[in-house]
Amino acid sequence: MSKNETEEFNPLALDNQLCFALYVCSKEIIRKYNPLLEPLGITYTAYITLLCLWEKDNVTVKELGSRLFLDSGTLTPLLKKMEGQGFLTRSRGGKDERTVYIKLTDAGRAMKEKCSGIPQQMMCQNILDMKNAAPLLKTLHTMMENMSTNEEKK
Repeated sequence: MSKNETEEFNPLALDNQLCFALYVCSKEIIRKYNPLLEPLGITYTAYITLLCLWEKDNVTVKELGSRLFLDSGTLTPLLKKMEGQGFLTRSRGGKDERTVYIKLTDAGRAMKEKCSGIPQQMMCQNILDMKNAAPLLKTLHTMMENMSTNEEKK
């Protein structure tokens, strides 16, 4: 038996923390996105916001925040910045003035073409091959769904 097999599992060891492994991977992947996004003048958070709006435009801030797992304290300054860059507009709802709708501008829609090569460029970084990426993505989506469901139960 190896030393690792005979040692008792330590739940407080850093290497045994799923959250730490996810944190490091997320941070490092976003770091790899930066050189691709900086020439476009956007951050990773702006990029995922655009991805979401390209799928479904003219959504409320609440819908967008829910889809991106971002609270309004994070999302509002981001949307103001993106509006200043000319990528989107924010407008108040008709019946309820508290509801703010987000809609892409022509410049925001044009960013889709400029960003079209980014997923392929990220795949070329050999972070993970497709054979292993698909089941990992499925597991992460399950985790996201479980966390969302648990949050709704509170």
